[in-house]
Amino acid sequence: MSKRYDQPIPFGWYAIEYSSQLKAGEVKPLRYFGKELVLYRSDSGEAAVLDAYCPHLGAHLGHGGIVKGESISCPFHAWEFNGGGFCTGIPYAKRLPPKVDGKQALRSYPVVEKNQMIWAWYHPQQAAPSFDVEELPEFYSDDWSAIESYDWSINSIIQETGENAADLAHFITVHSVAAMPDAEVTLEGHVRTTLMDSQVQAMDTEGNIDRSGDTTDNGRLESYSYGPGQTYQKFTRMFDIVMMGTITPIDDQSIHLRFNFSLPKSQSEEHTLYANAFRDEIVHQVGQDIPIWEHKVYLESPTLCDGDGPIAKYRKWFQQFYAFDKANAA
Repeated sequence: MSKRYDQPIPFGWYAIEYSSQLKAGEVKPLRYFGKELVLYRSDSGEAAVLDAYCPHLGAHLGHGGIVKGESISCPFHAWEFNGGGFCTGIPYAKRLPPKVDGKQALRSYPVVEKNQMIWAWYHPQQAAPSFDVEELPEFYSDDWSAIESYDWSINSIIQETGENAADLAHFITVHSVAAMPDAEVTLEGHVRTTLMDSQVQAMDTEGNIDRSGDTTDNGRLESYSYGPGQTYQKFTRMFDIVMMGTITPIDDQSIHLRFNFSLPKSQSEEHTLYANAFRDEIVHQVGQDIPIWEHKVYLESPTLCDGDGPIAKYRKWFQQFYAFDKANAA
């Protein structure tokens, strides 16, 4: 059976867990990048991500593995591996086997913790990180609310979901906005910036959205993509709200999408009501997009018209994140 998508997994930084959800000494199994992985936090507090299967006899380190100091101990025979993927001990052996002695025994993924999340760097050829996770000040500030998170597992790829923002015409047909948004797109290295002014559905004093399109407000969106796996949106209307989106490939056919919202604490109760209603509308719109993403195909040479938006420009920008070694892209 042929795959829907014939693209490698793009390289970049990807959010794999919330920092608060991994305590010192905790171990979690994960499946991202088309691989079984193990995430653990050492006794000193360092997060580490390794390929999951022990090179001894294949046990999954994420199911029953135990943190010992800076290493994780295999549940099967207690072989120990540090965050760099090196074997640090075998309790019943006098010496390490030559195959692992002084050699990396398990693939290790570079890890950073920023914006309240744990990020792992993926590259199909294990190249070192070529850009950084962007630090977002609102996610560090006591002046902003605790994040409220939503997540979806979707049968689509990152390029398709990212293209959604460049596809201006769909905002009318799928999301019932009153008029085509006016967008200015800037591409610089791994960063894509979109400044968008649009007429959006009006809200009443209770925060209810008028989806009929009969009444509208003016809205301003600042949107930034930092590589394929991190986005930041700032919405300005009669209120303020920010969102960090994270898009992580489960494999080359599916993704894990998370939206993380925060509001300024100084905002009035009325404006917070409006901001929460707007948040709910964004989540609602994802629900409108998902059935389309999950049932469409990707066309390499689509027939575009002059009102579609900068889709071709977006696709050209996104190509930089493909290593294009499809034989080794898993």
